[in-house]
Amino acid sequence: MTEETPDKQDRSHQNRLYPEDQARVDEFVKRGINSVERKPFRPLRLLLLLIAIVTGLSLFSQFLARWAGVY
Repeated sequence: MTEETPDKQDRSHQNRLYPEDQARVDEFVKRGINSVERKPFRPLRLLLLLIAIVTGLSLFSQFLARWAGVY
């Protein structure tokens, strides 16, 4: 295996925009809805919420079925 020189490493993380274009992007990101700090996304919390909602709706449907005399 060959070692890569620093010039041939992946440059995808580097800025590919012209400075004027980058300035416009930075200006857009700093205004409006984009300027609001957000809490980090928590997929486990979302999963637990979905499980709770589905379980609640299932129990509610079972209650309705018994109350209506289906069972």
